Amino acid sequence: MGNDGAPIWSIERNANSTSAQERARLLENPAFGRVFTDHMATIRYAEGRGWHDAKIGPRQSLALDPSTLVLHYAQEIFEGMKAYRLPDGGAALFRPEANARRFQHSARRLAMAPLPEALFLESVRELVRVDRDWIPAGEGSALYLRPFMIATEVLLGVKPSAEYLYGVIAAPVGAYFKGSSPAVTIWVSDTYTRAAPGGTGDAKCGGNYAASLAAQAEATREGCDQVVFLDAVERRWVEELGGMNVFFVFDDGSLQTPPLSGTILPGITRDSLITLARGMGLEVREAPYSIDDWQADAASGRLREAFACGTAAVVTPIGQVKGRRHAFTIGDGGAGAVTARLKAALLDIQQGRAPDAHGWMDRLF
Repeated sequence: MGNDGAPIWSIERNANSTSAQERARLLENPAFGRVFTDHMATIRYAEGRGWHDAKIGPRQSLALDPSTLVLHYAQEIFEGMKAYRLPDGGAALFRPEANARRFQHSARRLAMAPLPEALFLESVRELVRVDRDWIPAGEGSALYLRPFMIATEVLLGVKPSAEYLYGVIAAPVGAYFKGSSPAVTIWVSDTYTRAAPGGTGDAKCGGNYAASLAAQAEATREGCDQVVFLDAVERRWVEELGGMNVFFVFDDGSLQTPPLSGTILPGITRDSLITLARGMGLEVREAPYSIDDWQADAASGRLREAFACGTAAVVTPIGQVKGRRHAFTIGDGGAGAVTARLKAALLDIQQGRAPDAHGWMDRLF
């Protein structure tokens, strides 16, 4: 432990690191979440001892006892964030403090030990520095970072774990949606819901995503790229997609997005786009929007554009919406001007092509 009580980081280089030639081949066109860097960060927690054993070491498999609590009671949370290659060859993270705060919120909701913000930030910064050669430089590419935490106490008992493992892994990525279509098609789920009031909808835990998979499979069977969920009470109000927030753009230039009411993940990309849109002089409302109004407004032309957003997908236009009771096209079915403008503004900041007026970029080297 250091003098301030924080763990001292140890760094062990991977003796079997990927060769420069093989790494260059893998970085040419990485499939999302399929290629991983050579190292990982880990920190352990135990009641009475706190956070300890902070390491950057070789990426390797985890050994878990069959009765490890996470395997039975799903105490697990994670984050998604990116490191970007800058024009001068350096690299930066985008709003990592926001990820650290959301990670703490998720931990508290799952009755887990909150990781101090400083440790979260140190872990992602150190891992990116060690695996800096894995950051791709192509347009729309980045090094995706996945901080996560699992309950590791060996026990069969329904209670919060007394021990946790926190880790960070990294993957070079390109575009999340690989299709040639300029916009995605989404399926309206009227069978499944993602989250209910009082649940874990505003926490980033694996259970939320597991609960969305049956609906996503349904969407895939119907020829759609993604699923959109309605609220669990009235089955009327649009909430979010399987892993993304959603925005609507109207004929007066204003934007609307569902409000954060405890059932929707507070997306960092969502928050950033609200700030950018208002900086452009656009009105942004955080207000409920029904699926029936979405269809009616698309038919009348009042609704001109819609898009999904998130760390992985960035900004993705929505062209068509399908469901058992709904079928409509938004605008001309492609990417709209406001959507394109917001996406360009966000990417220009993230990739160092535009001034960072909001102090969002955390330069690493």
